[in-house]
Amino acid sequence: MTFQIALSFEDGITRFVECSTDETVADASYRARINIPLDCRDGACGTCKSLCESGTFDAGDYIEEALTDDEAEQGYCLPCQMVPESDLVLQIPTTSAVAKTAAGSYTSTITEIVRHSDSTVGFTVAVDNRADLVFLPGQYVNILVPGTEATRSYSFSTGPDVESASFLVKITPGGLMSDYLSLQAQVGDTLELTGPMGSFFLRSGQRRALLLAGGTGLAPLLSILEKMQTDGVTRPVHLIYGVNSDLDLVELEKLSAYAASLPQFTFDYCVSDPNSTAPNKGYVTSLIEPGHLDGGDVDVYLCGPPPMVEAVRQHFKNVSITPTNFYFEKFNSAATPADSPASSIEETAADTYEIGEEHLPVAESDAQFDARMALELGALELTIGRLTPAQLTEYRILAENSATSIDRDHFTDAAAFTETNALFHDFLFRCTGNDILLQAYQRLEVTQLMNRVLRTADWVDEHVAEDHSRIVRAFEQNDRAAARELIVQHSKHAKSTMRRAITDARVSVAS
Repeated sequence: MTFQIALSFEDGITRFVECSTDETVADASYRARINIPLDCRDGACGTCKSLCESGTFDAGDYIEEALTDDEAEQGYCLPCQMVPESDLVLQIPTTSAVAKTAAGSYTSTITEIVRHSDSTVGFTVAVDNRADLVFLPGQYVNILVPGTEATRSYSFSTGPDVESASFLVKITPGGLMSDYLSLQAQVGDTLELTGPMGSFFLRSGQRRALLLAGGTGLAPLLSILEKMQTDGVTRPVHLIYGVNSDLDLVELEKLSAYAASLPQFTFDYCVSDPNSTAPNKGYVTSLIEPGHLDGGDVDVYLCGPPPMVEAVRQHFKNVSITPTNFYFEKFNSAATPADSPASSIEETAADTYEIGEEHLPVAESDAQFDARMALELGALELTIGRLTPAQLTEYRILAENSATSIDRDHFTDAAAFTETNALFHDFLFRCTGNDILLQAYQRLEVTQLMNRVLRTADWVDEHVAEDHSRIVRAFEQNDRAAARELIVQHSKHAKSTMRRAITDARVSVAS
């Protein structure tokens, strides 16, 4: 059996190799003459260390100096040792030039030109050797403007499994590609493509997804929807599409078709022009509802101009939500008003193309649990040796209850654990009789964070459940030193569990 491995380099170029289950990713890469960083080949040096963004694999054998447990939990891997168990996407820590490879070049022929309106043109090409053009839904290619030496970057609006390749272009007066498409392009013309490129692409998973499009930023999201339909994806997906004017609205029929074929897909759209006939006037952010964000347990994919990205980021801040994953690509545009969050994308050169992603930070989670530990050590000093027999009995029962949702190193019910764990930790603060300390603990919102992060978690540090019982035992024995050490160790185990869950929200790694 073979799997497809996407190697994403620092300069935005992505190369694909086929890797069988009896060879390592490094071996497959070198067989394809892609020289990823490599030295020992024995899992001893860490030179090839990369980040796995998607897929599962057998991590192989390696030493701690090459890859630490914390790094492995965060999704890092050693291609010289890893063997795929599914298709993979790897971030390779070097440029394609250093790896002595380059983006693929493809010759294509225009088979269809659709003039959606005076502002938007779509076109479809048949690619020579189409099987060689492998891309991830959401990625883009550079297209050489006929008659010039200039290229322009456009995202696929069709999925990777579709035989033809389609694109959407915002017409900008005086733009090289705009003028070509408006005045010269004919079916049968030849276009040269280079790519694929970009780290804006659909990640696997079942978490709710929110897709946000500005103008022709709809294109990569259409590619993502096409792939979801092909794969029979059932995750909840909502798309919000914003444009400047009614003239800019395109592909609504296609969105309606996806809404009919994808079981949990819905969409809405808005137009910023106050004179629009559209049912929703305004910007994309005005249509984002609390249910679309699911308390932060959501993957957000946004393609739009810089003001739109900033407006959405500010909206998340205003509603006190940090999405688990926030992927975006944006185009700088001289024609984009600085105060228009939902402005459409204009034709731009490749060097103004920017892709980014933001995730729930591990450091933020660690800080909250460190703060809880510090407060618990204070609560210990106010309660050790002072709890009544009845309170100790209740403390013991709470510890036992929290263990019922854990089976060794995995949750049997993560939501139930979060609830019983909160009762266990709340108890000690309530026993202090110090309302200020209790309020300080509650302001940390540790339980809210756990509810969000652990909702779909499976792995838990195997010491967590035992920690609770051992802490209670130290209180029963009035052993201050043991209780302090156990609270410190428990914090480390809790942080490890949270780190793993946050990482698993980004990648699915089997080690």
